[in-house]
Amino acid sequence: MARIARLTYYPVKGCAGISVDTAVVTAAGLAHDRTFMIAAPDGDFRSQRKHAALATVRPRIADGEKLVLSAPGIEDLEVEIRHDGPRHPASTFTWHGDAVHQGEDAQEWFSTLLHAESVLVGVAPDHERATSGQTPGTAAFADGHALLVVSESSLDGLNERIEARGGTPVPMDRFRPNIVVAGWTDPHTEDDVRAMRAGSAGLGYAKPCVRCSVPMVDQETGVKSGPEPIRSLATYRRAPEGGVTFGIKAAVTEPGQLAVGDEVIVHSWAGPSPSVAAAEPPLIATASRPAESV
Repeated sequence: MARIARLTYYPVKGCAGISVDTAVVTAAGLAHDRTFMIAAPDGDFRSQRKHAALATVRPRIADGEKLVLSAPGIEDLEVEIRHDGPRHPASTFTWHGDAVHQGEDAQEWFSTLLHAESVLVGVAPDHERATSGQTPGTAAFADGHALLVVSESSLDGLNERIEARGGTPVPMDRFRPNIVVAGWTDPHTEDDVRAMRAGSAGLGYAKPCVRCSVPMVDQETGVKSGPEPIRSLATYRRAPEGGVTFGIKAAVTEPGQLAVGDEVIVHSWAGPSPSVAAAEPPLIATASRPAESV
């Protein structure tokens, strides 16, 4: 039986996540997920791709009105959240708009930490964003979609390959998922999910997650420590359009609530369900799961 093993939201895009036992699911994903973002003066988002030190920033939301920021080598900062106010340009890969400037103190704090002029912005009350993929939806400041879903078996299969190459296994936080699912026997079962439900929330498949260089950043130290896991993923998870995939991006089809331990019920698969495929002759079962060969 598949169940939710971990729930994590990331208050500030690119910074450390917060794992919780329960989470409210909004149309844009887990509550508070990537509702803040560090932007360059022109609005382009800053990420671990160029600023690996962001991994060491530990944000937390206090009383829904304050954002507390902690990082090694710099004094903690408490920011009074501006839910509306002066705007600043903001952009991700697939969205461009205006966001709420969170003040000069936060601007100075991140500029000092990253050694680059930076502004902290928050989602504006009139924020509008349509996300693409097989199931459309919306999102806050995530790269492209509301949720990232990964299974424990996918990480186990990857780590077996890494160890076989003489490397060191990587933890799940390298992939920065929102939802981790336990109980699916085959690695990458999530690739074939098209519609699922857990708790009182409904989720729909949008697209595979093509990985960038961030999984090569140690999320504890904020230091790039590649080439794993990208090197091993490249041997069996290459995407037709380029890059490597791990996990799926999903849209919210029904807001609700999730909890660790909730059963994950799949209502629609891309092909035969794993139980049906397992009962068929080996050749057919293998052909129904092409993701392992890409």
